[in-house]
Amino acid sequence: MKAGIVGLPNVGKSTLFNCLSNAKAQSANFPFCTIEPNIGVVNVPDTRLEKLEELVNPERVIPATVEIVDIAGLVKGASKGEGLGNQFLGNIRETDAILHVLRCFDNDNVVHVDGSVDPIRDKETIDMELQLKDLESVEKKLDKVKRAAKTGNKEAQKEEAVLTKLKNGLEAGTSVRAIELSDDERIEFVKPMQLITDKPVMYVCNVDEAAAVEGNAYVEKVKETVANENAEVIFLAVGTEADITELETYEERQMFLEDLGLSEPGSAKLIRGAYKLLDLETYFTAGVKEVRAWTIHVGATAPQAAGVIHTDFEKGFIRAEVISYNDYIQYGSEAKVKEAGRMRVEGKEYVVKDGDVMHFRFNV
Repeated sequence: MKAGIVGLPNVGKSTLFNCLSNAKAQSANFPFCTIEPNIGVVNVPDTRLEKLEELVNPERVIPATVEIVDIAGLVKGASKGEGLGNQFLGNIRETDAILHVLRCFDNDNVVHVDGSVDPIRDKETIDMELQLKDLESVEKKLDKVKRAAKTGNKEAQKEEAVLTKLKNGLEAGTSVRAIELSDDERIEFVKPMQLITDKPVMYVCNVDEAAAVEGNAYVEKVKETVANENAEVIFLAVGTEADITELETYEERQMFLEDLGLSEPGSAKLIRGAYKLLDLETYFTAGVKEVRAWTIHVGATAPQAAGVIHTDFEKGFIRAEVISYNDYIQYGSEAKVKEAGRMRVEGKEYVVKDGDVMHFRFNV
């Protein structure tokens, strides 16, 4: 599962990517510094994992991860191929969620591709290019479906109605995720098209150090503008975060954060937000060999969760032994949880809860 970082050139995308992944992508004060997308595998910060480590004292600890893709800056006309637009839009299509970086700080030394700072205009520029690309896809599909619908094909007629709604919405400047459709229509007709503006989005407001704790007027404007979009908004001082990651020791980084009035790096919030945006959650396995966080989709059943470890676990699933995270912390060990009668045995229908500590019994 990948989250793609998008935005205009020079808004801080590659600097943010470096903060998240320590992959040291090239970032510089000119447009189109990134051409090929950079991909980083990022650990998901989770204090629950640290607490389990303290209790179990395992040989190793493995956190959950999420893939972050740094996609080159889009410009006006990208949908028509401007600024290598077709290549960059293709890169976005391959991601599962979008982290849309908006410049929300003034600094005469950092050039803006449009000459002035206006995050709402910037957002609209990117939205329009993504919508135009989706409109192209919808119109192509609609032409084919209309021919089948004319023959009296009921399924094609249903699809034609949905595609027409999409076309009208996109032409009016509405992203697919905000167009009113039933869940069935989305699952049957929209999801298979992998439309860019149907992907969940988080707006990342890049502020300066002075606004790192409380945000600023630009951030408030963004929040007002996207209030009806069912989108997340967070703000962080990307340049400051980059400085923090350059510090050598954990103690130095904590002191820097405390001086700013922050309890943790903003990048940690962003990674957790991206994980949630991708509709992911975590269960744990805990033993002396390793304590590990495993990534599953929200709503996964016990056999599906077992299959993340190994496909044989899912095929031969018998049962799951489950301890809630809070019980594990309260009683302090698996043995004490068992003594207290708080370990549950669950079958194939069990829907895994975020934070469950699990053992699987299987037979292949």
